[in-house]
Amino acid sequence: MTREKEIYKVTLVGSAGNAALLMFKFVAGVAGNSSAMIADAVHSLSDFLTDIFVLVFVSISAKPQDESHDYGHGKFETIATFLIGLALVAAAAGIVVTGVMKLIDWWGGAQLESPGWIALWAALLSIVIKELLYQYTVRRGRQLDSKVMIANAWHHRSDALSSIGAALGIGLAIFFGRRWAVFDPLASVVVGLMLVKVAYELLKQSTGELTESSLPAETEREIEQIILSFDDVQQPHNLRTRRIGNRIAIEAHVRMDGQLTLNTVHERASAIERKLKERFGNNTHVTLHMEPVK
Repeated sequence: MTREKEIYKVTLVGSAGNAALLMFKFVAGVAGNSSAMIADAVHSLSDFLTDIFVLVFVSISAKPQDESHDYGHGKFETIATFLIGLALVAAAAGIVVTGVMKLIDWWGGAQLESPGWIALWAALLSIVIKELLYQYTVRRGRQLDSKVMIANAWHHRSDALSSIGAALGIGLAIFFGRRWAVFDPLASVVVGLMLVKVAYELLKQSTGELTESSLPAETEREIEQIILSFDDVQQPHNLRTRRIGNRIAIEAHVRMDGQLTLNTVHERASAIERKLKERFGNNTHVTLHMEPVK
């Protein structure tokens, strides 16, 4: 099965789970009079929408290079990751604002209704299902080296964390009675703030890739060591690196003895390129500029 089809399969499994939980949570939130559960349902809705982003953009990013995209379409996967981060920010903001409004009402003397048991059971079921979806998606995302799948997996994990917060708030509100129903909206605010942190990490990563940030310093040092592992090669410099979707690009200047034949230098450049691709993947874009030793 191709990488694209594997991503589709994993995403569709998560999408089916999100759709089922989305409907159940909304029903449980309304029937159980729980703002925390309705907030959790909104989060599941954002999960479902991000699944759509993944399905659309992975199809585009899988296209090979063409006349208009000499480096392929891998950045579309990064765009999808960025949009997932934005969707998570929007969901988190909605959850926090709604929860804060209820807390303000409570502080002003308003009496909040205690949530029902159906809301608690919905939260507990969501924790189990979403954690299973997280484990499945993140494992396959790492195997396929798909940033957008890993980002989507964190959407599942954040929904599980959201449900934990909702379950605590709903449970406390149920067991302590109507007087402490404030635990329910309080839990929704805590959940929303947790989601903001996850969204920040996703946006930071995808923005870095879209703005052509370099690979980590330790990765660049490893690239230099691979180049220097050949005895007749000296002084790698002007190293430039970046990520293009699920693959990386490496450009470097390398010095060799100027008395060597063009054929020898070409063979050495090809050998370095093969070794870099063995380490970082066959789709790695490698450009080497060979110079005589000064």
